[in-house]
Amino acid sequence: MPGANILEASLSSVEVSLVSNQGFWLLAEDEELFLAYADFPWFKEATIAQITHVVRPSVDHLYWPSLDIDLSVESVRDPSKFPLISKIKAH
Repeated sequence: MPGANILEASLSSVEVSLVSNQGFWLLAEDEELFLAYADFPWFKEATIAQITHVVRPSVDHLYWPSLDIDLSVESVRDPSKFPLISKIKAH
């Protein structure tokens, strides 16, 4: 007997509910999380399509394939506990 389709379950367990000029709201299961661009600058110049293409491979893992961004859910809940941020390269 085959197991559950984990990929299908992860795709339905997370979605972006609102994008603003300050950041965006993510609905992960029954929890709403806000990702402020000040805390997560990699998303600032991303398109709506890139931001909304998010998957949840595991309970504490969020992944944006088109941006190649991996975040733990805990880092989104409390960004101050994870002070290291990548430097955006100037062009």
